[in-house]
Amino acid sequence: MISKDTIFNISSEAAFEAVALQVFKFQFENNPVYRSFCDLLYKNPSDIKRVEDIPFLPISFFKSHEILSSSEEIQEIFTSSGTTGSTTSKHAVTDISIYEESFRKGFKHFYGDIEDYTILALLPNYLEREGSSLIYMVNDFIEKSKKPESGFYLNNLEALTSKLLQLEQQGEKVLLIGVSFALLDLVEKHRFQLKNTIIMETGGMKGRRKELIREELHAILKDGFGVSNIHSEYGMTELLSQGYSKGNGIFTCPNWMRILTRDTEDALSIQAPGKTGGLNVIDLANINSCSFIATQDLGKLHSDGSFEIIGRFDHSDIRGCNLMVL
Repeated sequence: MISKDTIFNISSEAAFEAVALQVFKFQFENNPVYRSFCDLLYKNPSDIKRVEDIPFLPISFFKSHEILSSSEEIQEIFTSSGTTGSTTSKHAVTDISIYEESFRKGFKHFYGDIEDYTILALLPNYLEREGSSLIYMVNDFIEKSKKPESGFYLNNLEALTSKLLQLEQQGEKVLLIGVSFALLDLVEKHRFQLKNTIIMETGGMKGRRKELIREELHAILKDGFGVSNIHSEYGMTELLSQGYSKGNGIFTCPNWMRILTRDTEDALSIQAPGKTGGLNVIDLANINSCSFIATQDLGKLHSDGSFEIIGRFDHSDIRGCNLMVL
């Protein structure tokens, strides 16, 4: 069994590759769904010499199968929001402490100590349902910040506006994390000039507004909040780690997470950096589910390991998906 310390203390590319290959072997042997998928592709650990050789499980399997590499008792089940009538993803977590360590260490790596921030969360659609991994993370941030002003806001935009202005006047360091449509609602009602606040969007109009391209969304938010950059968080129900962007939509991963891109015409072909493709995520914190996931996001990987999101596949764009018949 690979320990948490092994995963979270990765400090080089060579170490990442070595641990990823270990995790692949472990999940091949202990995850029945992933094993069946690899068998369909005639992929065996003896065939896997480098990270690029590892098969990536289509993310839709989290909608149709229980993806587990552990026989331990399930402690939490995270679910995706989904649209009305659609099937939601379910991520069964047998060791919630791994998720907690992942998001705490990830945040600290990019932003420093959580205690330095007042955390304001504008995540109405996530608060309105059970099983959100994002709410679990942000709730932990709010508790760990130990700031009395930290908290969630549902639709009470006036109270949030007053709080932002008060904290700005006091010179408090603030992180406002919000879903895109709610942040747009806020700047339509009020305009700000914030010097001490990080605005972080978690994406998604969730059917509440017309979808905007990132440049357009960020331009409106920068203008409305009076800030020079909009930060972003890249995470999902099926992952236990997050990438962060401090501006311009360029995301960076913590040391135990990597992005690869696959050819849009050939789901099994990994591309070199610089070309647009489907995003494949390696999240070693997913040790007890599956660490190798082919998402439905389109993006571009840069040579330094950073990446950007360009859009999403629609169903007609997904090729090679006779692999999903398990």
